[in-house]
Amino acid sequence: MQPWDGSPLFVFEMANNHDGALEHGVEIVKAIRKVCDEFDFRFAFKLQFRDLDNFIHPDYRERADYKYVKRFTETRLQWEQFARLREAFAQHGFLGICTPFDEASVERVEQLGFDVLKIASCSFGDWPLLERVASSKLPVIASTAGASLKDADNVVSFFKHRARPLALMHCVAAYPTETAALQLNQIDLLRARYPEHTIGYSTHESPSDTHAIGLAIAKGARIFEKHVGLPGDGHVLNAYSASPEQVRAWLEAARKAVSACGLSGERAQMSAGEQKALHGLRRGVWAQGPIPAGQRVGARDTMLAIPLQEGQVSANELSKYLELRPKRALVPGEPLLWKDLETTDVRQRVYEIVRDVRALLAQSGVRVPGEADLEISHHYGIERFAEFGTTLITVINREYCKKLIISLPGQVHPEQFHKQKEETFHVLYGTVRIQLDGVERVYRPGDVLTVEREVRHKFWSDDGVVIEEISSSHYRDDSFYTDPAIAANQHRKTLLTYWMGA
Repeated sequence: MQPWDGSPLFVFEMANNHDGALEHGVEIVKAIRKVCDEFDFRFAFKLQFRDLDNFIHPDYRERADYKYVKRFTETRLQWEQFARLREAFAQHGFLGICTPFDEASVERVEQLGFDVLKIASCSFGDWPLLERVASSKLPVIASTAGASLKDADNVVSFFKHRARPLALMHCVAAYPTETAALQLNQIDLLRARYPEHTIGYSTHESPSDTHAIGLAIAKGARIFEKHVGLPGDGHVLNAYSASPEQVRAWLEAARKAVSACGLSGERAQMSAGEQKALHGLRRGVWAQGPIPAGQRVGARDTMLAIPLQEGQVSANELSKYLELRPKRALVPGEPLLWKDLETTDVRQRVYEIVRDVRALLAQSGVRVPGEADLEISHHYGIERFAEFGTTLITVINREYCKKLIISLPGQVHPEQFHKQKEETFHVLYGTVRIQLDGVERVYRPGDVLTVEREVRHKFWSDDGVVIEEISSSHYRDDSFYTDPAIAANQHRKTLLTYWMGA
């Protein structure tokens, strides 16, 4: 488990705000600890290391006209003093993080027992430094300000191939960062591009700004970094470093955001109040007329109305895949209660049929439009679909009509005829036996036959068949089966539109 796994991690960057005074640095740690005690998060303190005797060129070590040279030399601490600050972090319950800016400083980080190495944005493409960081056993957090996606890809790949844990921080290198320049949508980009890595947010906005942290949390950032210091006694904070009071307001905004965002990665459970409110607004299923015991309940048999009774089937629970049959006769106006019903869910069987149809289509090489409607005809019930049934794919139905007929191996399509539609069958794949007015013939790929109006036709296939049907317009009430039991079955079709990906 990495230090950033689990609850959000808040990192307090001391940088040079110790002002070169060890005791002031320790006081910063103590002041921030008092604030953190009010919050149930995980916390870390961070230092910056530079081997100044080698980091600054000898010719420039005394130059006060370079602000970074001046700042680094004026706030210089000895390595023993840095060790004391590291001890203070541990004593007050903070993880220790350090940003080394040169190879020698990486070794100091390791010697002083820090928990995490940080790569600053300016070092993101510093390959000699990255090579040394990657040789360490410590996990790594890297800020990405100014890095192109190509740079980021290269760094992520570099650490992945070395099996080093890496988290990435969205960061803007403007001190302070104006609201219009925060670019918080970059968190979305980083999370989408590097889903295996934790993404964080290194903040440089005004320390009085508390709205950015909430937005970053809502976008899924998990590590948050802010510069902190302790004003007073001659110590003045810069425009992007927060005082303890400002840290408290920042963490309070974070706490509210975490609470408002709630669960991540799983569906939140409804509260009892939600359930009660929704229950009161849902429609119940009631008997429209008498429903005999054992009869499958259809839309014509029921009405949907409030109030929903305890234990009653709701409109939300109805489905074309769910078959309901009363165990006893129901009278008009009676609620349909679950305890009075036999239920059958055929969803899985429908999925199995779709799977088999797709497999036969793939085997045949026939291409199907992505949103063509699929009609599963189960003439004697879906439980007998393997014996009697067929599948139709409607490609187009205007003044002319094109369908694909798929019969799975061993299926029989019962005898029927049409009064308005004339149709032509073109066999695309497999073999099929077709009876026209009782006369049987075998048809193979490439064969074409026309079924005229009122000609009774029945077909079946031993090996599975795909037939192209070209016809005049299809009308829903224009199929007449010679077996009256089929016509009496009001539930003999299941229609699907988005089935190609099922």
